[in-house]
Amino acid sequence: MKYFVIYVLVMLSGCDRDSTVTDKVNLPLISDVPVSAWESLSKKTIYFGHQSVGNNIIDGINGVMENNDSIKLNIKNTSAILNYEIPVFAHSDIGENGDIDSKLRDFSKNIHKGVRDKADIAFLKLCFWDVRRKTDINKVFNDYRENIADLKKEYPDTIFLHLTVPLMSHSNGVVANIKRMLKPDNDDLDNIKRNELNRLIIQEYGGKEPLFDIALIESTLPDGGRAIFSVDGKDYYYLPDEYTDDGGHLNEQARKHVAEQLLISLSQLENSNRIID
Repeated sequence: MKYFVIYVLVMLSGCDRDSTVTDKVNLPLISDVPVSAWESLSKKTIYFGHQSVGNNIIDGINGVMENNDSIKLNIKNTSAILNYEIPVFAHSDIGENGDIDSKLRDFSKNIHKGVRDKADIAFLKLCFWDVRRKTDINKVFNDYRENIADLKKEYPDTIFLHLTVPLMSHSNGVVANIKRMLKPDNDDLDNIKRNELNRLIIQEYGGKEPLFDIALIESTLPDGGRAIFSVDGKDYYYLPDEYTDDGGHLNEQARKHVAEQLLISLSQLENSNRIID
């Protein structure tokens, strides 16, 4: 019996993986963006609706700008773009975490009342806490799609950028794997739902409309490998420990990592047919 337990522990310690060495992602570098692209972006009016991870990203953008004199965005915490005479990168909290309907309502309300047709680009980001193991992802996806379709119809000159849902971490190691043998890991089940919703978003908009895959960025390690866990032969992405201190929010390294990729993507967003992934 003792040797069987040792054998199981050894097998478990070897089968869990933080990332894959294949299918590496080559992300663009912020240094490759020409100054002219940053100048063009600084003249845009942008609205971003979010919650806490969105604030992490905004902090990351501010940090990137501190180290890059070419990026000069007028970042304001407001949904009242109509009050600004000059271009602005406006952002504000929307809804409550865990209540997706409230976020969709607030985003639409802010567009109708404070943004209208003044925004060149508008987007919202759901939170990792909005999508968990019991979430009806088909309802969430359909509600989101209908909401954005209505806004696009009313404001045809605004580019509505789609975002995937952020991920949470995945516990690794022998103890975690033993626990998984006894019962499903709730964090894994939550991340599976997020991955499934993200696949619906990518299937719907990828290659067709502007899309920023924040889950891809979050799960891509500095060496280009992806943070992956497997359940029943299927791979799912997660937020690696290198990028978070609490399992969901972005630490300093991750804030810079995600902010850079969002800025690069926005700098490339020239028209509604531009695809970002």
